[in-house]
Amino acid sequence: MGIRFELGVDYRRDDCSQNSPYLKGVYRRAITLFDSLHLPEDEIFVVVNVNDFGDNRSLRRKLNIFSRYIRHQSVLNKLEHMTLPYIIPEDDEDGNYKTHRFVLKCKVSDLRYMPLLKAICNNDMGYEPAIYHDVFFISLKQKTIFHVYDDRGCDLVAASPEDIRHMYKTHNAWILDYDRDEIDQVFK
Repeated sequence: MGIRFELGVDYRRDDCSQNSPYLKGVYRRAITLFDSLHLPEDEIFVVVNVNDFGDNRSLRRKLNIFSRYIRHQSVLNKLEHMTLPYIIPEDDEDGNYKTHRFVLKCKVSDLRYMPLLKAICNNDMGYEPAIYHDVFFISLKQKTIFHVYDDRGCDLVAASPEDIRHMYKTHNAWILDYDRDEIDQVFK
């Protein structure tokens, strides 16, 4: 069960600077949705999938995904890493691709989540900092997965509609119109 929210509204290619109203609106919506879902004392898992296309370039680049966005470096001692088969097996005919999954259990207050969300939103915009990997925020207490995919939007997945009904009601105007009918049916 999930909701797809639209972050980017009124995109104009000719007016999309780093300080444009468009991008400021994207950041505001992403942060507002995150804040509506998580309290500072909540424990969450931050999961990052780094795709390796057989050349280890993704890993050779300095992975600042966590160190740059964690308030206390001691929290990084909890960081776990696992290597998995590539997450899209049909795109890996030769079997050379891998997905490196990094998992960090922390409190929301341990994260510098505002700049982290902005960097995720910058993914396709050409602005730095930018994160080009999938980043998921998982709350066992809320039973939710929150995933901003880029400036266009984010997905919120839950175990049941009741777990995110408050998000549906509070931020209904931000639901992506393309998926609205299907989402409305789930919550009726």
